[in-house]
Amino acid sequence: MAKRKLKRQLSLLQVIMLGTAGTIAAEIFVLTGHAVGIAGPDTVLAIVIGGVLTLSIALNYCEMATTYPVTGGAMTYVKEAFGNNVIMFLVGSLDGLSSTFYAALSAVGFAYSLKVFFPLLPIVPVAILVVVLVGLMHVRGITQVGNLQILLGGFLLLVFAAYVVLGFLRPEGFNWETFRSGHILFENRSFWANLGRMLTAVALIYNAYVGFEVIADDAEEIQNPNKNIPIGILVSLGVTTLVYTLISMVTIGVVPFVELAGSETALTDAASRFWPGLGVVLLAAAGLVATLTSVNSAMLSATRETFTLSRDQVWPRVFSRLSRWRTPYVAILVVVLISALITIIGLVDFLSFISSAGYMFVLFWASLAMIALRKKYPNVERPFKVPFFPLTAVIAAASGVLIVSFANLRALAFLGFVLVSLTAVYYVTSYYKKRAQIQNRMQEEIGGGRILVAAVHPKTALGLVELASRLAEPQEDTNISLLTVVKTPANLNHEQIQSIIERSKASRQSLLNLTAPIAQARNVAISTKMKVASNVESAIYQELKSPNTVRLVLLGWPDEETKLRFPHNILKEVLINARRDVAVLRNRGIESMKNILVAFAGGSHSRLALQFARSLAFHPDVAVTLLHLTPLNLDEEKMEDLTLTVQEAVEHELGELPTYMKIRVEPAASVSAGLLQEISQNAYDLVLIGAGGEVFSPRYIFGPLDDSLIDAVNCSMLIVRRYQPEAAIWLGNRLRKLEA
Repeated sequence: MAKRKLKRQLSLLQVIMLGTAGTIAAEIFVLTGHAVGIAGPDTVLAIVIGGVLTLSIALNYCEMATTYPVTGGAMTYVKEAFGNNVIMFLVGSLDGLSSTFYAALSAVGFAYSLKVFFPLLPIVPVAILVVVLVGLMHVRGITQVGNLQILLGGFLLLVFAAYVVLGFLRPEGFNWETFRSGHILFENRSFWANLGRMLTAVALIYNAYVGFEVIADDAEEIQNPNKNIPIGILVSLGVTTLVYTLISMVTIGVVPFVELAGSETALTDAASRFWPGLGVVLLAAAGLVATLTSVNSAMLSATRETFTLSRDQVWPRVFSRLSRWRTPYVAILVVVLISALITIIGLVDFLSFISSAGYMFVLFWASLAMIALRKKYPNVERPFKVPFFPLTAVIAAASGVLIVSFANLRALAFLGFVLVSLTAVYYVTSYYKKRAQIQNRMQEEIGGGRILVAAVHPKTALGLVELASRLAEPQEDTNISLLTVVKTPANLNHEQIQSIIERSKASRQSLLNLTAPIAQARNVAISTKMKVASNVESAIYQELKSPNTVRLVLLGWPDEETKLRFPHNILKEVLINARRDVAVLRNRGIESMKNILVAFAGGSHSRLALQFARSLAFHPDVAVTLLHLTPLNLDEEKMEDLTLTVQEAVEHELGELPTYMKIRVEPAASVSAGLLQEISQNAYDLVLIGAGGEVFSPRYIFGPLDDSLIDAVNCSMLIVRRYQPEAAIWLGNRLRKLEA
């Protein structure tokens, strides 16, 4: 399956800061006091244990992310290991949702932190504004995201470095007696009681290490992934563990246990003793920045997971659309909207449980995927191999189970509810998706409705019926309706009109006798129909209102004599006003149709041309070439991206990459020059092309390109226009500008 890729833009420094600043979040400011209340000075040991346990996860991610350097993280590894099933859906969906909820939680945390400096600021509007602004930055490109993380992460590390250095050096700072002040409370407890409180502290702190996996989630946008992914993951984890350990030591050694236990302002409490004034302000600012880095990294994870779920057709395909900056702008918009909605309805605290318990679920399956992938693909190239395998994977999975066993019961209950709900969604949507696929397949095979052929004279009718028969042949119940129009003045009475109709019956029967053998040779039903109207287009509009559904209006390109005799442009009128698909044939001989060229631009009309090409290639001796022309001097990456985009469009429209179709993406000085050169160098029987975006402009019939080609091309040419409501046309134009 063709997959459009993201662009590799992130440097090693950006990767390290994404992992480091994404991991060091506001939890360190809040959790330190709570952890001390559980474990006293052993909190430092609990932090080290948490880092060591997380190292096993980090090593696993290093191997899997370099083996599969694409977006999606855990979901990608689970899919490769266990297939595209409910487990993959649960892992990917829960990972994406938890990151989205965490982005909302961090945005609210930012608003509360900012309120310390500006007490009158409203929480919800500020949180929404932060989410929107970060989302807009993500749309503009991953480089901006990486640069912001460098700036914010650099500030955090500088403040924490100053906190640690001054905390150890100043007289009012670290003191061993103060550090050990809470130890006496645990000395007389049993080994198992102390082990239990230690594990509880580890479980509490463990979530503070969540964040470095954003590197694996966004592996597709990292330069030199084989080198930069392992370095980024391991360095960010090492820096995070060191920062957490030193900060906790300083804090516990400055503030006595009785004051520190349970405090949610532990770091600022300590700073007020050895670094009053500026230190307190900088720590408050660091807390503000930490929440902002969390918003940035959580949104990056959420949008890339949503993009991957969509690209793999697990979630709606529209979420995988890319902007001109090669960013998944629809996925970003969805994440921004959901995060904003959460802050408005006030579910942030409740849904934040997913971010912790859900991470354990994802971690557990990612660890099992590591073991399964080693067994399933023993000989695949692994740029980074985990040492001591399978011990690292077992430790990672076991630590996940261990942490869950000491996790908040409310979080586990909510996680269970979410998993049951997502499982129900998976099976219900799978049922309806399979049902829709069967119905679409049946509809393609059975067909139905009419191809309305509007012919001015017998010569035109022959070519149009030949083409209509080929289009209808693959379908059982599609028939041809050959429309003849009796044009009468508006002031004629009933008897006069009836007399004209009687005189026209002979020509109508003659036309049917001429064209019927063509349709019957392909086992397609054909009938004639006569309409009385003041002009041809009015007759067509009347017929479109008939209960007998019309699927396509097929018209012929008039010869010069006809154009002079009828200066009123029927084609233009029908193209603009007919609320059905319309096709216009410039016939230069289509009796032998073996080689077809589809000029593909990617729009809705071009996609209809793909449908026509599939019908015309019903017989195995028909070959189709799809040609997409690009500007000159595009780099290799852009050409690859365009090729994947075209393949993706074909798959989306036809459900597969057909064996009869050859897809080519070629550079050309102009689309017109490129097409004329291609047609002159190859013996094509028919060129299929979509109407231009200017089809509704009074200056053109189909658009400047089509108008210039229709007389210049030396073979038959079919121009197609897909009917779209006005709102869809407007939205499509806006999306093309964003994606161009």
